[in-house]
Amino acid sequence: MFFRKKSSFTDDDLEGVIQACLLEDKRAQRVLFQQYFSYAKSICLRYSSSVEEAEEILNEGFFKVFKNLHHYDLQLPFKAWLRTIMVNSAISYFRKHQKFHSEIGFESFPEPALDDDVVEQIAAEEILELVQQLRPIYRSIFLMHVVDGYQLREIADQLNLKEGTVRSHFARARVILQQLVIESYPHVAQRNWGNTSLQ
Repeated sequence: MFFRKKSSFTDDDLEGVIQACLLEDKRAQRVLFQQYFSYAKSICLRYSSSVEEAEEILNEGFFKVFKNLHHYDLQLPFKAWLRTIMVNSAISYFRKHQKFHSEIGFESFPEPALDDDVVEQIAAEEILELVQQLRPIYRSIFLMHVVDGYQLREIADQLNLKEGTVRSHFARARVILQQLVIESYPHVAQRNWGNTSLQ
């Protein structure tokens, strides 16, 4: 009678945990999940309109993590690999539920009288709260480019859109976000206007 060799690892040894996960060690999978749960969920929340959506994306993301863990290169940062999977899971979720459907049309937005320096005066957490108010297509493109570092060409490939469409959506996302800043933080916008010469 043969017995599967029990994997040996410590919780703070990422390589050991991953190797144990590859052997389908349930405790190792639980350790990996618990250690990166908060980080992964923060990514999913950024791309979601609700906690429920984020949890669905998170569950699908971790399913893909364990399914594709044999592709992970131990020489590379695990968080970066995990982030890519979570972002891709968010994109897959929105495609599946047609969150991008009928949002490709072009709209006209007035350019707000606010420059990027003012946006930088607001805390990142507050900006992300405003980003949540963007439509899924705008939010995803903005986050992929500004937060997760994807090039617009890469985003176009990921979303099956023309690069010009992605550029337009990104520009519109910035305009809407600036308008939201004006509405939500009028005191910051007022300081900006106060510094603008009206002589």
